[in-house]
Amino acid sequence: MSVTAAPPSAIPNDISSVIEADRAHVWHHLLPHKPLETTDPRIIVEGKGMRVWDATGKEHLDAVSGGVWTVNVGYGREEIADAVRDQLVKLNYFANSAGSIPGAQFAEMLIDKMPGMSRVYYSNSGSEANEKVFKMVRQISQLRHGGKKYKVLYRERDYHGTTITALSATGQPQRAAQYGPYTPGFVEVPHCLEYRNQFPDAEDYGIAAANAIEEVILREGPDTVGLLCLEPITAGGGVITPPPNYWPRVQEICKKYDVLLHIDEVVCGVGRTGTWFGYQHYGIEPDFVTMAKGVASGYAAISCTVTTEAVFEMFKDDVSDPLHYFRDISTFGGCTAGPAAAIANMNIIVRENLLENTIAMGERFVKNLQGLAEKHRVIGDVRGKGLFCGAELVADRATKEPADEKKVQAVVADCMAQGLIIGATNRSLPGFNNTLCFSPALISTADDIDEITAGVDKALTRVFS
Repeated sequence: MSVTAAPPSAIPNDISSVIEADRAHVWHHLLPHKPLETTDPRIIVEGKGMRVWDATGKEHLDAVSGGVWTVNVGYGREEIADAVRDQLVKLNYFANSAGSIPGAQFAEMLIDKMPGMSRVYYSNSGSEANEKVFKMVRQISQLRHGGKKYKVLYRERDYHGTTITALSATGQPQRAAQYGPYTPGFVEVPHCLEYRNQFPDAEDYGIAAANAIEEVILREGPDTVGLLCLEPITAGGGVITPPPNYWPRVQEICKKYDVLLHIDEVVCGVGRTGTWFGYQHYGIEPDFVTMAKGVASGYAAISCTVTTEAVFEMFKDDVSDPLHYFRDISTFGGCTAGPAAAIANMNIIVRENLLENTIAMGERFVKNLQGLAEKHRVIGDVRGKGLFCGAELVADRATKEPADEKKVQAVVADCMAQGLIIGATNRSLPGFNNTLCFSPALISTADDIDEITAGVDKALTRVFS
């Protein structure tokens, strides 16, 4: 990894006061804080393109787009920053009970990329976007089904956010642990990871995994199940690409039992997999699609709950009922910076052909990881779609015993020491937090991909030698 003395715009000579202010007052996300009593917190100072610099001036190649699959078009995009600045001085905010120019313009751009969808509801995080769907389904149950068709099915290993109700729909027990009691009416269905075979006698694994969903619907009672909520490709639960025939059968089951289908695109959306949305690889016709991270590449907070016109119509067909509309608000869904940034972000993806680049670089990434698997027997499985890839580490390929979580984290730490930021499943599935995760920006070059996998090669050699 190349290292420079300082990031492109020099950091202050002494930022010890910043470090101490962080240590004393900032409550970080996803981080145990006891170690920060004796070690400095990491402060990221600047980013340009694919790289970020920390407070010591050390350069890092970022292979996880801001740590959590977010900065799709890379750092330092003045075009997006200028669009946000210009919009803020014109109109920074008005509650979304009224419209705004960027809100209307981005909604039109977005729907153009989503045939079959028609309405965009703005909020400010993926958790909130998913929460809106759960509320809509509960209200539809009251309006159309006497309150009976209220249950939400979610999938083992999938993740949909951090609110209590979103955690009620998480298939990652460690993320939900200690936060109960949870919202009632959420029911888990089996995952579809063929590598962790739950249906050894199945002639077609995708069909078998989908049929397991039907079994849950029949067990719960089809007249009680209102929604199936799934990631198109599971993210933090192990980067799980669905087996062939899985999605067509899932769609068939939903239509058979009048179950609305919600696709959570918070990670996969806006180019990450080489299409605008991950579900578009599989011919899915969703009723709801949610998105957040890549919508504005982290340059402003924005999330979207997108629905069909059929869903929208359910909330407006009885004007005599004062409760017959979606009585919800997201305060920061009225911020104009989000859609302004999202417009510029989408323009960049189109102008620079980043979907095509994502497909090409994703193929290179998977090929490189498969090459590492030939060298390192600790890699049990390589999975991915576009620039959304994973490598599951095992102690034994024959038994598929997961690699020790401490060693998996040691690989991540070794890469960080090299100046390479990668991810790994963590605090998700007891005993199965063993998948290395990669989601570099859609601007990745062949050299970037090769540098990432070369760093992983070195880390695997040192940790598992």
